[in-house]
Amino acid sequence: MKTSKSAQSSPKLEVIKIPRPMPRPNIYMNTGPFWEGCQEKKLLIQQCPKTGKYQFFPRPVSLFTGKRDTVWKEVSGNGVVYSWTNTFSAWPGHEERLPYICAYVELLEGVRILCNIFNCSSADIFIGMPVKVYWEALENNTLYPAFQPS
Repeated sequence: MKTSKSAQSSPKLEVIKIPRPMPRPNIYMNTGPFWEGCQEKKLLIQQCPKTGKYQFFPRPVSLFTGKRDTVWKEVSGNGVVYSWTNTFSAWPGHEERLPYICAYVELLEGVRILCNIFNCSSADIFIGMPVKVYWEALENNTLYPAFQPS
């Protein structure tokens, strides 16, 4: 089988490594309490004071009343795997981690968080598996919530 001259001499592509990006706090609203809690290894989630229900991701208003009166409350950090996937194609900053597990964890408080699962192989993870918060250190040693088997 013959190959074209251009196919024989094509250069190798160089992979440019981009550092794992930090989420950008305070873009649409004040998320300072969430980040401050993370640095103290406390998982803080917004709660509607009228209904007592939690919401995640942070929003400027309560999903339940539409009022701007949500409060930040510390939650248990315990939950179960709701859904998961084994990721083989990394987004920028995650190339060194392949493969990694991306999951939805349903906290005991009833909200679901999109996160990574650590200290667990894809062969061992299952829907309904009990998990607990795990503090991943990002750039500048900023802590961010992930989860691991409990």
